[in-house]
Amino acid sequence: MPIGGGLTTRGPRNLLRQIREAMAGAAPAQVRLDQVVKIIAQSMVAEVCSIYLRRGSGDLELFATEGLNRDAVHNTRLKIGEGLVGEVARMAQPISLSDAPSHPSFSYRPETGEDPYHAFLGAPLLRGGRAIGVLVVQNRAERRYDPDEVEDIQTIAMVLAETVANGELLALEELRDVEVAPHRPERHKGQRFAEGLAFGHVVLHEAPLAPEKLLADNTQVEEIRLREALIALKAGIDSMLDGSHGSMAGASYEVLETYRMFADDRGWNRSLEEAVRGGLTAEAAVDRVRNEHRARFAQARDPYIKERLHDFEDLANRLLRVLAGDNPGHRDLPDDAILVARNLGPADLLEYPRNKLKGLLIEEGSAASHAAIVARALQIPCVGRLLGLRDRLSEGDLVIVDGETGEAHLRPRPDMLESVQSRMAVRDQRQAEFARLRDVAAVTADGTRISLLTNAGLAVDLENLNETGAEGIGLFRTEFQFMVSEQLPRLDTQTALYKLVLDAAGDRPVTFRTLDIGGDKVLPYLETEREENPALGRRAIRLGLDRPALLRLQLRALLAAGANRELRVMFPMIATVDEFRAARELVDIECEWARRRGRPLPALLRVGAMIECPSLLWHLDALLPLTDFVSVGSNDLFQYMYAADRTNPLVSDRYDPLSPPALRALQTIQRVCAETGTPVSVCGELAGRPLEAFALLTLGFTRLSAPAGGVGPVKRMILSADLTAAKRGMTNLLGSSAGSIRNEIESLARKLNVAI
Repeated sequence: MPIGGGLTTRGPRNLLRQIREAMAGAAPAQVRLDQVVKIIAQSMVAEVCSIYLRRGSGDLELFATEGLNRDAVHNTRLKIGEGLVGEVARMAQPISLSDAPSHPSFSYRPETGEDPYHAFLGAPLLRGGRAIGVLVVQNRAERRYDPDEVEDIQTIAMVLAETVANGELLALEELRDVEVAPHRPERHKGQRFAEGLAFGHVVLHEAPLAPEKLLADNTQVEEIRLREALIALKAGIDSMLDGSHGSMAGASYEVLETYRMFADDRGWNRSLEEAVRGGLTAEAAVDRVRNEHRARFAQARDPYIKERLHDFEDLANRLLRVLAGDNPGHRDLPDDAILVARNLGPADLLEYPRNKLKGLLIEEGSAASHAAIVARALQIPCVGRLLGLRDRLSEGDLVIVDGETGEAHLRPRPDMLESVQSRMAVRDQRQAEFARLRDVAAVTADGTRISLLTNAGLAVDLENLNETGAEGIGLFRTEFQFMVSEQLPRLDTQTALYKLVLDAAGDRPVTFRTLDIGGDKVLPYLETEREENPALGRRAIRLGLDRPALLRLQLRALLAAGANRELRVMFPMIATVDEFRAARELVDIECEWARRRGRPLPALLRVGAMIECPSLLWHLDALLPLTDFVSVGSNDLFQYMYAADRTNPLVSDRYDPLSPPALRALQTIQRVCAETGTPVSVCGELAGRPLEAFALLTLGFTRLSAPAGGVGPVKRMILSADLTAAKRGMTNLLGSSAGSIRNEIESLARKLNVAI
């Protein structure tokens, strides 16, 4: 035997194998657990070995012991954080003490008879970074357990956790309520990213690969496998940093640098090596270290520290795929897939089959994130800001995505599911009503004609154009083609897309917004300098003017696609009149380039500007005479007005667009445009929500561009509105000193029987 205790000369692999054999036997569960604690006590030269498992109530119950009083089994219970066992579960980390009774967290339970024992070593049984039990060894003598013994008990605890979670014990009646993983119904409040209702079965985005084999047949072979996988992992990240391939399209250079830094982290590498030397396969070692990091970082309060957990999570998943030789491609999804992810880029979401993807739940993000915009375009219900959601779900769990209330219901009760199905039936009826209105002109009850268009950016949006009955595309976001591509789209590729859009629209107008990247929209193949505040940095038209070749290439493609027909081009984030002049000059240069080569030009070319920067509110008199039209980008306009980043959930909801300052700004824009005869539209999110759209109509706007899902509800509102009466009511509300007049506008609409 080793002098300091620890595993006997039979070796860790033999002990782990004995435990698995005991747990897999045909004896009753209690008999098997009693065998396990006896085996562990003998192997670790411990006088006491005990196993506590977490019940559905949250309490830790003594399930088996060697050395304590047997009568305490199933009678001794501790709450999380109570006693040393409760502390191990709360911290989800091992605790080693030479004199346990002197520790302030020690809780004496006379029924256990543990008062003679001083040395204490406890390790959590971890699943998904969450303690589902505790394994404890104790000795009478005051002694310090050495690092090898701590390593040994953690390895044993991992095997026990896997065995319990795999159903080898849970299938038995006597352990039916042990809480291995969350299994009860739960309701989580998040934020609505895309409206709609859906229910189905969970598909984890880039679901971690569970190790099929835990115990190593040959430790040296596993060490070599781990070492080679780490080398391959780091080489793969290096190649991404060098730009040798585009498999991480959409990820920023800084993210990859962080990946590389963590891949080189000595502590992480050492933990993996020690786990393999303890008798685990390389895959099991990665899984164990990942669980330990989850538990450790979950205790941190600092958001930056907690964010590091995601770095290690992604790194561990990538390493597991390297070990498995897995090249993730298309996955087999259930027909009612609900995708659950920490975060998503636009390309990630588009990789999933649209016909099977019914809903989306995201831990992070914002309503202005790429994934949320794509979800709305695809009309997929989406709820975000559901922090910690992935740890509360397993692949295949039934969930409800409530994009109306911004909630997620996990493992819902039958009555909750029935309620949602009823609400979905009502929504279907409303959709049928909107479909009947498809070909009805958008004219208010008092005879005002409203031009109702839709926003687009994906090929699927072209199908929505006909389904919604929109009169055209008021905003086509051209950057999506760049964001989902692994390299800069060539001239012919861009031209083909723009021609496809114009062909699909037929004689209906299409307004193309030039490339709006920068800020939170980063292209992996476009080198940019790191900015302290990218939302206020070189983005949109600023980037286009700084890199005129990029903007000219896009303008050339637009002019070619619009040959012999009407073409409408709009520049985003114009902050000064000089910027618009410079951008318009590039259009003239490209037109002249085409003429010299005898290439056909658009029959009618209209060039406009987006009003998104508050600076233009005081320079409209100089800007409008230079434009053919303008469009209000309310999303950015209000984020700059209120100095609140719309992608930051900590501040994005601190203001209401239905407030006097915001509405007065919109009123100013509409009034000056009316005086100069400049066509003006609103193409932000406001235009797609009935109440907000009602407010826009009362301010005098008659041209709205809404997301596809908002066209039907807004048209129904328009048909029911008496604008003459509504404008009188709004005039009185704009003089309010309140921070928001949403309730007052809603009361006005209901008083006038407007369908909001």
